[in-house]
Amino acid sequence: MNRAQSPRKNSGHEYALLELAERLEKHRDGRLAVHIHLSRLAPHNRRIQYIRLAFSTFDDSLAHQDGQTFLLRNNDIVFVGRTERAKQVEDAVIRLRYLFSEDALVQLSDESQDSGFCSWYVLDRDYPSFLDACRRIHQLSLTRLPQTLADGGPPRSPITPKSLTKLEELLAGTDLSNIIRNQPICALGEGMEANTLFHEIYVSIGDLEEILMPLVQLGANPWLFQYLTQILDKRMLAHLSREWSDERSFSINLNVSTILSPDFLRFDKQISTSARGRLVIEIQKLDIFADMGAFIFAREYARDRGYRLCLDGMTHLTLPFIDREKLGLDMVKLLWSPEFAGVESARQLDDLRACIAGVGPSRVILARCDSEAAIKAGRALGIGLFQGRYVNGLLQQQTRAARARA
Repeated sequence: MNRAQSPRKNSGHEYALLELAERLEKHRDGRLAVHIHLSRLAPHNRRIQYIRLAFSTFDDSLAHQDGQTFLLRNNDIVFVGRTERAKQVEDAVIRLRYLFSEDALVQLSDESQDSGFCSWYVLDRDYPSFLDACRRIHQLSLTRLPQTLADGGPPRSPITPKSLTKLEELLAGTDLSNIIRNQPICALGEGMEANTLFHEIYVSIGDLEEILMPLVQLGANPWLFQYLTQILDKRMLAHLSREWSDERSFSINLNVSTILSPDFLRFDKQISTSARGRLVIEIQKLDIFADMGAFIFAREYARDRGYRLCLDGMTHLTLPFIDREKLGLDMVKLLWSPEFAGVESARQLDDLRACIAGVGPSRVILARCDSEAAIKAGRALGIGLFQGRYVNGLLQQQTRAARARA
């Protein structure tokens, strides 16, 4: 009989899971485990009523199985059972995938094997990995601070050197894989067909706040936030070193100081020459101009190793002041905003169109495209690459249509 750990706050499910994992050291044969990463879903799909429905659906599907189901504080579900019932467990996971079929995580992950949506463990083979995962889950539950009240709770305070030091300590023992996100950058055809060129991999600052510092605004102080991004750079490089796939192309946001650090040198040695050509390094404009000498040195090193470079954080107001070729960059990321649509005079539009043509339409990415209006404006200006929630939706529609045809 399946013994589910019902969804109650602060009930120590993480500790119970770790206890079970440790007990299974001598009884691992014939057992499996699956970790369903609901915490990686889009925020609107992590509402409490959706999580309760998902947990109930999954648990009911395995009601007659010999195993245990755990609902963790971060909304993930872990099931531990016997391998002879693997088909029933896979069916239960497929039901959950169907519940969240509109989410980008489900659309872009594999059907049944290890993917962004779930991780499988056959314990007679994968026990060390499973035990390590349970230890990380338990450690994360110990470092998580109380949640801010939804109504009438205390306001968030700006980040301070003291809270940054505390956060740095917490990050040292925290698995960030649950808050690492990816978003595709696509070229759009005449009929709005989306062709994915690469994915941006990034840490969700909002989720990082929620999990580790719910009472602190991490971005309130730009200088302390800059230091935080340097810490996250190191963790991102370590993550990519483990998870890199030679078949996919990525972009990551890095500080100039990170490119010149020993961490990047170690990362560079661990990946192949062909993989370097599929990695785009995004650099913020303020980081470039803060120390032009350091940037030039980092740029020459990165380009010599085969990486591509992208200038991030540009707007329609700052783009005309940048010469991509003189800066030695491959791409420029332009941020969409409502003010973008306010450019109405023919002269301003012509100037902006000419500026984009000078940069190279296929070298400009219009980011934060959350509406069709953003896409139309970008295409009218000759922009060839797009990123944002609206683009995610186009990809999901294409995937559904392809499945329907199949």
